[in-house]
Amino acid sequence: MLKKNKKAAKGPSWLEVILGAILSVALGVVLGAAYMVTKPVNKVSSIPKDAPSGAVYYIEGSKDMSREYMEKRKSFVDGESIDVQEGELNAALGSLPKPSTPAPAPSKPGDKAPPPAADAKMIDATGFNVRIRDSKIQFGDSVTISVYGVSATVIVQATGTFEKGNSGFEFVPDSIYVGGCPVQTLLFVRSWILKKLLFTQPVPDDVAAAWSKLVGVSIEGPKLRLKAP
Repeated sequence: MLKKNKKAAKGPSWLEVILGAILSVALGVVLGAAYMVTKPVNKVSSIPKDAPSGAVYYIEGSKDMSREYMEKRKSFVDGESIDVQEGELNAALGSLPKPSTPAPAPSKPGDKAPPPAADAKMIDATGFNVRIRDSKIQFGDSVTISVYGVSATVIVQATGTFEKGNSGFEFVPDSIYVGGCPVQTLLFVRSWILKKLLFTQPVPDDVAAAWSKLVGVSIEGPKLRLKAP
């Protein structure tokens, strides 16, 4: 009893103080990030000249498709170099099937199928949009996230360029926003965001095979240039 009273009189240890401070900071970061994510994103056709500091904007790319799109696609998978515009890319993306996660098969005859995987319930992406401006490419999507019966729709957008990696040319973002929250500096989190919230649609096998063989990917003016061997 005397020992307990002495400990109480001394107060918390340094370890307890440090752990409490770390938890407080972590909680503050989480709450701050949650607030920024739910911050409204202004969907506009152009950035206002008098845009306030800290405002986040989203501009969609055009969806006009040229008559040569199907010919370009065929040329690309046949191993030829092509130039594509944002409207053609958006038309191609719009034709891709929306990803789905089927429920696992019942274990026994007559059993009900279990519900789909958690990701299928928590995340619903509409299919992303492409915009090309100022030698950068922007990928954006409207994503509905549901957690414990509460749903929120946020705009996820990433802007950057392409660089050659170990498995071919890869998108390298300069900026990533989930709602109004910038996350490009969070290396591990941003990889998950790009995979789960943005690049959710499967790429056709013939297009993926042709992409892996490219020797050059560049953005010049309003066009994405894909250079074949």
